[in-house]
Amino acid sequence: MALPLEWLLDALVSAVLLAWLVLFFGRGYFWRADQRLPDLPAASFPDKKASAERLPAVIAIVPARNEAEGIGPCVTALLRQHYPAALRVMVVDDQSEDGTADIARAAAEKIGASDRLQILAGKALPEAWAGKVWAMHQGVAAAEDAPLLWFTDADIVHGPDVLQKLVLHLQRDNRALVSLMVMLSCRSFWERLLIPPFIFFFQMLYPFPWVNDPRRKLAGAAGGCMLLRRDLLLQAGGFAAMRGALIDDCTLAALMKKQGPVWLGLGTESHSLRDYRSLDEIWRMVTRSAYVQLQFSPWRLLEATLGMLFLYAVPVIMLAAGLVLQQWVWTTLSALALGLMAWAYYPSVRLYALNGLWILTLPVAALLYTLMTLDSARRHYRGRGGAWKGRHYDQSGEKRP
Repeated sequence: MALPLEWLLDALVSAVLLAWLVLFFGRGYFWRADQRLPDLPAASFPDKKASAERLPAVIAIVPARNEAEGIGPCVTALLRQHYPAALRVMVVDDQSEDGTADIARAAAEKIGASDRLQILAGKALPEAWAGKVWAMHQGVAAAEDAPLLWFTDADIVHGPDVLQKLVLHLQRDNRALVSLMVMLSCRSFWERLLIPPFIFFFQMLYPFPWVNDPRRKLAGAAGGCMLLRRDLLLQAGGFAAMRGALIDDCTLAALMKKQGPVWLGLGTESHSLRDYRSLDEIWRMVTRSAYVQLQFSPWRLLEATLGMLFLYAVPVIMLAAGLVLQQWVWTTLSALALGLMAWAYYPSVRLYALNGLWILTLPVAALLYTLMTLDSARRHYRGRGGAWKGRHYDQSGEKRP
C-alpha cells in the first residue's frame, strides 16, 4: 500500500535534519574555519645570521600569463618578505602579451631587489599538459638549488611574515606541503553573496582538519599559496605525474600526501587582488572548473545537483509549507536544519567581517552555485570546458584552440 504523501514529506524533512546533523558533527567540524598558521614567537629570528644558517633557501615561483594588473604588487610583496635566509623570486612568464615580465622587473628594481628576481620565459605548451601545470614544471626545473618551493598566484599579495610562518610550520610538523586559502575580494554585493559560500563549500568538500590529519588519505590545497619540499615533489614524480591536471592544487596535494603529511589552512594575511564586480565574473570563475571537479561525470553531476537541492532548498521549502499548512513537524524539523546551516555558515561570514545577517543568504548562494555547476557541464559538452588564461582543455587535459 502506498504511503500517504504527508508521511513521505515527514521522512524527507527528517532526512534533511539528519544530514545537517552529520555535516555539523561528523565532518571534522570543517565549518569552524579555525585552521590557521600559528603566530610567530615574540623573538623570531633575533640572530639573523644563525637563522639564515638553519633555515632552508626558498624560491617563490609565480606562474604568470597576462598578469599585468597584479604582478607588480605580487612581486614586491614576495621580495619584501621578512625571511632571514635566502629567498629568490622566479616569475615564469607563460608567453604573456601584456608586458607582465617588464612590470615584474620594474617592481623589483623600484625596491632595489633586481638581483633576487628571475624572469623565466615560458616555452610553448606541449600536448597533454595543462597550462598552469606546465608553467610550474618549468619553474621547478630552473630552481635546482632550492630545497623549498613556494608557489603563489600572480594576483596575490602576501603579508611580510607569511613565508616565515609557512616554513616554521612545515619544519615543526615535518610536512611535505603547507598551503593557505588566501582572502578573496569581498567588497561588491555579488562577492559578499558568493565568496564566503565559496570558502564554506570548499571546506565542506575538503574538511581542513581531515586534510591536516596524517592518518587520513584526504588531501587538499589552495593553489594561490603552496610551500613544499622539492625533494619530495621529485620523489612523487614531479609535475609530469600530473601534467594534465586542471585542478592543480588538490591534485598536487594528493601527490604530496603520499610522501608525507600536508596542511591546509586559512590565510588572513594574504589577499587576492582579483575583483569580481559582477555575477558574470564569478560565474565564469566557477564554471571554468566545476565540472572538472566532478571528473566530467554526468552521474556525479546529478548527485551533486540533487545533493545541493536536498541540503539547501528542501529545508526552506518545507519550512514555508509547514507554516502555511500548519504542519508543525515540518516547521520544527526544517527550522532546526536551517539553524544548523546558519550556525555552520556563520564563521565563514565572520571571516570576511560581514554582517551576521548574511547567513540567511546561503540557500540563495547554493542555488546559484548549483546553476553554475550545471552550466559548467553544458560548456564542457559544447567544447568550452576547463580553462586557464584563455586556453581550453578536454577531459584528458589536452589543449583545444
